[in-house]
Amino acid sequence: MTTPGDDARDDDTAGTLDVESLASARRDEAMDTDQRRLLVFSGDRDAGIDAAFDVVRGADVPEDEVTFVTTREGFRFDRVEPRQASKLLGTTRTIVVLDAHEDFSANTLGRVAGAVDGGGLLVLLTPPPDEWVTRRDSFDERLAVPPFTTDDVTGRFRGRLVSTLRDHPGIALVNLDTGTVERDGAYRQGISFDTALPSVPSDRRFPRRAYEDCLTADQADALAELEALAEPETAVVVEADRGRGKSSAAGLAAGSLAAEGRDVVVTAPGRRNAAEVFVRAERLLRELGDFQSGSADEFDLSSSRGGRIRYVAPTEAGAAATTADAVVVDEAAALPVRLLTSFLDAPSVAFCTTVRGYEGAGRGFAVRFRDRLDESSHTVTDVRLDDPIRYAAGDPVESWTFRALLLDARPPVAQLIADATPASVEYQTLTPDDLLADEHLLREAFGLLVLAHYRTEPDDLARLLDAPNLTLRALTYEGRVVSVALLAREGNLDAETRRHMYDGGRIRGNMLPDVFTSQLRDEDAGIPVGYRVMRIATHHAVRSSGLGSRLLSAIRDEFEDDADYLGVGFGATPELLSFWRENDYGTVHLSTTRNDTSGEYSALMLLPLSTAGHALHDRHAEWFVQRIGDVLGDALSDLDPDVARAALASVDIDDDPSLSDYEWRVVVGASYGPGLYTTAPGAFRRLALAHLISPERASLTDREERLLVRKVLQTQRWSSVADELGFHSTAQCMRALGDAYEPLVDEYGGDVAHDERERYL
Repeated sequence: MTTPGDDARDDDTAGTLDVESLASARRDEAMDTDQRRLLVFSGDRDAGIDAAFDVVRGADVPEDEVTFVTTREGFRFDRVEPRQASKLLGTTRTIVVLDAHEDFSANTLGRVAGAVDGGGLLVLLTPPPDEWVTRRDSFDERLAVPPFTTDDVTGRFRGRLVSTLRDHPGIALVNLDTGTVERDGAYRQGISFDTALPSVPSDRRFPRRAYEDCLTADQADALAELEALAEPETAVVVEADRGRGKSSAAGLAAGSLAAEGRDVVVTAPGRRNAAEVFVRAERLLRELGDFQSGSADEFDLSSSRGGRIRYVAPTEAGAAATTADAVVVDEAAALPVRLLTSFLDAPSVAFCTTVRGYEGAGRGFAVRFRDRLDESSHTVTDVRLDDPIRYAAGDPVESWTFRALLLDARPPVAQLIADATPASVEYQTLTPDDLLADEHLLREAFGLLVLAHYRTEPDDLARLLDAPNLTLRALTYEGRVVSVALLAREGNLDAETRRHMYDGGRIRGNMLPDVFTSQLRDEDAGIPVGYRVMRIATHHAVRSSGLGSRLLSAIRDEFEDDADYLGVGFGATPELLSFWRENDYGTVHLSTTRNDTSGEYSALMLLPLSTAGHALHDRHAEWFVQRIGDVLGDALSDLDPDVARAALASVDIDDDPSLSDYEWRVVVGASYGPGLYTTAPGAFRRLALAHLISPERASLTDREERLLVRKVLQTQRWSSVADELGFHSTAQCMRALGDAYEPLVDEYGGDVAHDERERYL
């Protein structure tokens, strides 16, 4: 379809209010261009809701194609609570009305905008702009983490949002208080929206019907590449912006494989993220007459030829991958690298990822995981979908949401910062006002933060601009951002708040004091002031060049006299634990449950700066050492031994094994003589902990240290330990444990131990 060839225009002339005519005009324009339009009604809330009803009438849209996202009740239309806007994911509506007067958030806006179909209208009801910027609501209350109050929360995010509404094309602005149309939002862009039609490849493997179900040539091309999943040792990476049909293509591929009798595992951050995959797969199987009914689970489909498509949670999909024929990972950018790597155990795997959207950052997926994918045994095929499906190219609502929510934020081009070194960069404080004054700076800084985490949401932009407890530090090279750290101020909590935490109450934004107080029973942990490194990221073009450590060093120097400690919490991996250890952070806690999304245990680490900070660090490090031996034998019995080794090596205190004379004789007897480890395992555990906390004191191999963790600390069965660590037999494994204790006896043993040793030498 081609729009009329006139230039883009936007009539800013104020006009008399006629909502129905305005809605009709914008609806006609949206339908003509297969794009969407945005109507903003500012002013009294009741008047805004009345205007929204007028829009529905003027646009002449059936009631079942309309959704109101509002806290108000009593509508004859479909209604969704703002905090449950995620229910709209994977659905389309002709008109969506977002009531921003209560419970508004950036996340809600992003989710709602994505649900409007081509030819449809997004209607935004807001307070008067100046009032909206200064108003404080439930979202601001969530930003006001103790000891801050809502008076400390700013309105910068909403101020920026209002600014984009006032000057972006395709947006109508209506002032309900004055009864005027300030901008009518007329917008016809003189470009062609013709899209190439899909075709059926002559050499296809998948059913003809699957290609006939494709809506664009892009989607058909992606499906053709996904045929590679029928062969082992293959991987396909499908990248797209939102609304390009990548999930549908994945569903058609899954359905095609199931029609061949294949077992396909589908995984995603949550079931709802994978809904479109299953919808398209089931539709295809039904069209092929190959759908096997009987399962009541819409996320578990079967074909009459024995094929199956089933959803498996990310933390369990790695194990399922070993027996499946293929794995389809939707919204792969929202999953951590450790889990993505586990999916490579499947014979074939498809990674479908959103490049720009709140589900995750495709660039982050590429930067953090792509090297591991390329090093695997899989032959990798890349495909990208550019043609929109739900609406035509050039859609002003899409470009506005990208701009307003920074969904397209990205770090500087690699060539501009490739020569950055720790000596050539400048350390800077980037205040919210600095970021608002320089859109390029904001985009570069936020773009790096997106890469720092496997899931960054639009709400994070609002937090960056408005939350009183957050502050941003950066390294810049010739004015370009090369490394950033987002810091959260914690602590300085009054006695009542600390008592509330101790009794089990949750306190927002104070993660470290919360864990120390509620879980580790330290009611005084909320007194010191600390800064937690929420996220830290360095541009991928200059990683491993010392910039991250340079940034942390500058932060330490800046806050040395203004805070009691610096801290961090993260999903524990050996690499991350070693990085923080090299920057003088010490382990004080390992969580005893895995993160539902990442599947990792979290580590908490502290770098004390003051006397109070040292007291906090030292007592928690000591408590950690006291309990970790027992915890590894219980809740952490499945912890990766290399994570355990790195966590213990990062404990910043000395540990004396304190064995009795009798225990030393048992240990020496089991290492140098004929004794048995099982005689006094507690002695062996304390000695193992002492070594792993200070591994430099005695020379053990990596395998010997893993043996200490798996057998002595985690009390795994001899047979499973021998199997995992590559010993030929349990007997060889037992002898290796005795050998591993010989240098520990030499290093830690006193006169009694050494005299006992001489008997066997």
